[in-house]
Amino acid sequence: MEPLKPWMRYLLRFVGVYNLLAALTMLVFYHESFKFLGVAKPQLMLPVQLVGILVGLFGVGYLLVASNPVENRNLLTLGFLSKALGSALGVGYVVLGKLPPMFLLILFFADIMYLPPFWIIMRRLYAIARSDAQKDSAMSHRPCDATTPMTKLPAA
Repeated sequence: MEPLKPWMRYLLRFVGVYNLLAALTMLVFYHESFKFLGVAKPQLMLPVQLVGILVGLFGVGYLLVASNPVENRNLLTLGFLSKALGSALGVGYVVLGKLPPMFLLILFFADIMYLPPFWIIMRRLYAIARSDAQKDSAMSHRPCDATTPMTKLPAA
């Protein structure tokens, strides 16, 4: 069984590229982002740019999951948790009136809409990993009999 269905691989690649572009925006074009949101630009841009670096790293992570899914599934878990917690934080700031309601639209297309498919992909990859681990365990605990070849020990 293929670890990822075609739509899963396409989604992970899309989100990976999207995150890399969002990171570029946070690192280089942050002036326009604050202007678009109608939020005052902070004096120190370092925190925004650090978040941009993290967003870019998540983009690389999603691309790694798309190319080697089972082995990189933990990166998807980190991305899922980041999107879930970041969404909760963003909604909280809108509720408190610190960000405009229009920010919810950005939050939806940047994070919230990916939570259900990420959950589906994660469940599939972890199920495959468990199945593979059980097969490996069963193979390593096979009983020996007289017909099972013995391996030679290396010479001392």
